[in-house]
Amino acid sequence: MELAYIPSPSRGVIHLGPIPLRGYAFCIIIGVFVAVWLGNRRWVARGGRAGTVADIAVWAVPFGLIGGRLYHVITDYELYFSEGRDWVDAFKIWEGGLGIWGAIALGAVGAWIGCRRRGIPLPAYADAVAPGIALAQALGRWGNWFNQELYGRRTDVPWALEITSSTDGRVPGLYHPTFLYESLWCIGVALLVIWADRRFKMGHGRAFALYVAAYCAGRFWVEYMRVDDAHHILGLRLNNWTALLVFLLAVVYIVVSAKKRPGREAVVEPGAADDDSGAASADKKAESDAATTEDEKTSEADDEAKPESEAKPESEAKPESDAADDEAKSESEAAKAPRDEAESARKG
Repeated sequence: MELAYIPSPSRGVIHLGPIPLRGYAFCIIIGVFVAVWLGNRRWVARGGRAGTVADIAVWAVPFGLIGGRLYHVITDYELYFSEGRDWVDAFKIWEGGLGIWGAIALGAVGAWIGCRRRGIPLPAYADAVAPGIALAQALGRWGNWFNQELYGRRTDVPWALEITSSTDGRVPGLYHPTFLYESLWCIGVALLVIWADRRFKMGHGRAFALYVAAYCAGRFWVEYMRVDDAHHILGLRLNNWTALLVFLLAVVYIVVSAKKRPGREAVVEPGAADDDSGAASADKKAESDAATTEDEKTSEADDEAKPESEAKPESEAKPESDAADDEAKSESEAAKAPRDEAESARKG
């Protein structure tokens, strides 16, 4: 009796009326959203515009899905074109079967088209989205758990995966959960790329190359544990050879790129810096206008608070003593006038 194991879901699809909700598709979709979200944050931190990553992903994601499916169908063609098989199943992507090598290759073509339309260097974009792609793979691997596929050798470890399905040649039992191993490895790859990028300021595609190399290293040993049917060359599975070749290419790129183009790009998206400076100027102008308005309000309030004596004209604000003196002076002049007239008459 086994003390512990990871149970497989009894089914990988739930029907909401006539609409099938497939676990595999949900894992892929959630992974895409996480990749775009994290890529956008990293892109903005590098000086790009918010939303650019999502705009380019509109090109990259469909190309990536097509490329991943093509790689799977080509390398496992007997599943769809051999005797007794229906070639229409090659289009049923929701049933599983995406090759990461084809997804990255053709997805890069789609990203290149999107970057070219916006005048953005593809290597800078690839560096921004690299950790997000690794997390998307980590989430997407749980789609294999829903489909009870891509497991490893038989084992009795406490974290063994229970396979209950007997379709397509499966044998129920406990196996290594290679989907889980790869998922955890991809999370580690994402953290490694984020750390290395912050520590060494990686640019010109080197952060993406680090992701590729690190993923290939993990994929090699995970692939070696799998027991599903695959083509073998010199005793190794085809994907082992692919992982080894791509790993070497990624390492060479990192070394050569670091020598030829050290550091990272100063500008990743033309015009983004101007937008930021314009927004900053607008904010400063708004603050200045607000300060001016506040000063005017303060001045008006001070004027209203002045005493009445300060607000009245000088003639109205004269002291009573000054008014009395003016009145006495007028009376003296009036009394003096008759005397002057009499004196004038006497002399005449």
